[in-house]
Amino acid sequence: MAGRQWSRGGRFLLRLRRPAVPAVALACVLAVLGLTNLAYSGYLPSLGLVNAFVAILLLSGIVWWAGGTRDDVGLGAGTLRRGAVWALALIGVVGSVYLVGALLPLTRELFSNQRTARVGGGELVLLMCVQVPLGTVLLEEYGFRGVLYGLVRRYAGTVAATAVSSLLFGLWHVLGTLHPAVRHPALTTDIAHPHAVPLVIGTLLFTTAAGVLFCELRRRSNSLLAPMGLHWATNALGYLTAFALSHAH
Repeated sequence: MAGRQWSRGGRFLLRLRRPAVPAVALACVLAVLGLTNLAYSGYLPSLGLVNAFVAILLLSGIVWWAGGTRDDVGLGAGTLRRGAVWALALIGVVGSVYLVGALLPLTRELFSNQRTARVGGGELVLLMCVQVPLGTVLLEEYGFRGVLYGLVRRYAGTVAATAVSSLLFGLWHVLGTLHPAVRHPALTTDIAHPHAVPLVIGTLLFTTAAGVLFCELRRRSNSLLAPMGLHWATNALGYLTAFALSHAH
């Protein structure tokens, strides 16, 4: 009896291992990202960083089911060194821009953030070393520039992959501007507020454009590490700069 059940399970796994129909694989990816976004935006119960790890595991399973490889998600063994070089260079560029901008009186105010000013040193370290890299960068880059970009490129080419990944990356950020439990309360507003529509449109356009840039970095470096480096530097060093400015007076 046990052997018969194992045989059935083995046949099921063999059927599952066959490359999934592209539409089905992509629908599963969108379902995982959509549910994760609802949880992150406060519309579903959230377990914090656990959400990110569960989503990454599910997305990895979908890639396996679709017949994808590490190269499809930008983490091929032969690309890691090149990607790391790109990531370090981009972190250096962003850090230099933030430093110059913070030092110049004309641009200093652009880097101020009242919410970050109330953050303590320990909280800042957790934000930069845990929340940003694991809860934001790893999840979003693996989901959008890794799995989604990789599978769409596999099925329809680079242009389609860039367009789909970037637009959905923009839409990913829209819910966060409308819910009071979002991770970025300074950007939160009610949909009935007169500034809600411009805020949503601005968020969509900006994050979609950022998605195009991240996809281009993924394409040129052939590695997910490059957009991850820029994404982390933009967020984490932005927090660090705002914190330093608020405590410099």
